[in-house]
Amino acid sequence: MRGKKSILITGCSSGIGYDAAHELHMRGWQVFASCRQQKDVDRLNTEGLTSLRLDYADEDSIKDAVAQVFRSTGGRLDALFNNGAYAIPGATEDMPRDALRALFETNVFGQFDLISQVLPTMRAQGHGRVINCSSVLGIVVLRMRGAYCASKFAMEAMTDALRYENADTGLHFISIQPGPITTRIRENSIPHFEKWIDWQGSAHRKVYEETLRPRLYDPDTSVDRFELPPGAVTAKLIHALTARNPKPRYRVTTPTHIAEAARRLLPKRWLDRFFGRM
Repeated sequence: MRGKKSILITGCSSGIGYDAAHELHMRGWQVFASCRQQKDVDRLNTEGLTSLRLDYADEDSIKDAVAQVFRSTGGRLDALFNNGAYAIPGATEDMPRDALRALFETNVFGQFDLISQVLPTMRAQGHGRVINCSSVLGIVVLRMRGAYCASKFAMEAMTDALRYENADTGLHFISIQPGPITTRIRENSIPHFEKWIDWQGSAHRKVYEETLRPRLYDPDTSVDRFELPPGAVTAKLIHALTARNPKPRYRVTTPTHIAEAARRLLPKRWLDRFFGRM
């Protein structure tokens, strides 16, 4: 197995991580496909992948997963794809402190804990690529998504900082910024919304009733005409993994390119009018 390039991918139970793990496995990579729940680990193992449990909110599971990877590779790792994350939709003022804490444990703290644990090995071997799955919501902010946007803005900042801090090491730190992709992120956000958000007592109840809740619970209202399959992200991931000089950022879907252009070119008040209504 030492002749194969190795990659650890998180959040592989479905969607982007699932597609990336299978595609890279077919291309000959030694893939470690991690999931938060053991039932998903067991399922992926039956599909021919090497799967292991890794929960960003569980520090011990991160340590155990990294140790398992290094045992299997003889102490090497070529790449890490940080993909796991979740959303808590809701108005910013309706987000309890514990909800924000839980979201950041997974979307930020756990991801960079994992990075810190693999970096010494990558630095010692003289190469390695850390690829973080950000979002169009790491470029612009939309209402009722403030907490998720904040976590992705934090990811963007820390990815850039890591790239600057390791500029002369042979390591690459890359951000992939998907827009609408066919995944279960909306479906998976429902339990978190129901746990944390008192929408009926909110000053924004009308927005919840007319916009947010229909988008969450009615599949017909959640279809985006720009939506692409997970393979669109995998294609960018492969380029980030194999290019001799990978880009710092890869944008996926038309809305992401539009958002970046708008952020750069439009006055802030125009941006507020446009994105503040979405």
